[in-house]
Amino acid sequence: MTVDIRQVFGESPQVMTEILQDGVNLAVWQRRLPAQVEDFANLVLSLGQPLADERVIEVDERQPPALPGLLRETADLHGYDGFVADVAWLVAAYTCLLGARRLGVRLRVLEGAMCPRMHVDHVPLRLLSTYAGAGSEWLPEGAIDRARLQLAPPPVDNVRRLVAGEVALLKGEKWLGNEGAGLVHRSPQTPAGERRLLLSLDWLA
Repeated sequence: MTVDIRQVFGESPQVMTEILQDGVNLAVWQRRLPAQVEDFANLVLSLGQPLADERVIEVDERQPPALPGLLRETADLHGYDGFVADVAWLVAAYTCLLGARRLGVRLRVLEGAMCPRMHVDHVPLRLLSTYAGAGSEWLPEGAIDRARLQLAPPPVDNVRRLVAGEVALLKGEKWLGNEGAGLVHRSPQTPAGERRLLLSLDWLA
């Protein structure tokens, strides 16, 4: 029996649990960022620096995550504490959803497309959230021949884009039972000089 591949969206964080269902390869919490966090993220981009914070952390769903010195170069900006609290909340939610013990956390200011080609991730489940700038782009099932991902550019009308603030859970090829159905996506096609602040979380153990 084949499972229909689908994507789910909702305005409550509860929608994130839908990613655990068979056949769901994208779950998006369509949230609006708190104004203070949105302002902070835009301030970070205005610095014009290629900032990055990449770390592997041990997590326990019974304890709040520890993120000391997160993106430390921005610690003096107004709204920093609220931003760190927001990232910590997402880390805790992701940890709880998966019962994770170790996560990869990446926060980066990106200029231009990091992964400009449509592709699938060879990971179990990745969380992506763009705090400022253009969101990641993705394709609904059937919009492109998976076997020709590296060869054929997708039809432009089928490309969907996430919005800044939204929290997306993308199922990859290494999720048990999702082989051949990882979400097809790419970094947004942005003009030179346009930046984005991206958070990604990966389940390592």
